[in-house]
Amino acid sequence: MSPKEAYEYARIKGPSKETRKIACQDPSYAYSYAIKIDMSPRGDTRKAACKDMYFACSYAEHVDKKPRNDTRKIACKDCKNAFYYAQNIEKGPHEDTRKAACKDPYFAYKYALEIDRCPREDTREAACKEAHFAYWYAKEVDKGPTENTRKTVCGVPRYAYSYALNIDKNFHEDTYNAVLGTVYEKRYKEFINNQIKEEVI
Repeated sequence: MSPKEAYEYARIKGPSKETRKIACQDPSYAYSYAIKIDMSPRGDTRKAACKDMYFACSYAEHVDKKPRNDTRKIACKDCKNAFYYAQNIEKGPHEDTRKAACKDPYFAYKYALEIDRCPREDTREAACKEAHFAYWYAKEVDKGPTENTRKTVCGVPRYAYSYALNIDKNFHEDTYNAVLGTVYEKRYKEFINNQIKEEVI
């Protein structure tokens, strides 16, 4: 029998050592066997499901219904699955899922915002690999300026201007120099002039 045939047979006749062993040749049928036929976790079905990141996460969430070192280890091979594992299975931060998420600027930012819910040096450093996420990290996670987020955004005039406007909320030599000679220079000067007027008033 193929894994599919073994699974379908077990759905009719009930679980058996033979059909389970065949189903475990395929991660998807190992997961399906665990959740629909055994209706409980087992070492053999889990091990088989863990040959695929998606089914490792699905097994942890729907069969084990709790985090485990083995399923977490598989999920952490990919930043997206690591984030999913932290959010939906761990339901909180873990050193391994954070480290995996930090391999990508977007997931580093998302991890800080939605899992840690606070700034950290490692997630900030990872987010700062791209100006877009450095800006949003400063705005939504740090909720204020830091030297490294500002340094990163200054590589892209649009974000340098937005950083001055929404995060520094004032003139800074670095953001000003970043917009010189661009379409944002005029806007930056207008912003600073308005700031000066408000201070005078």
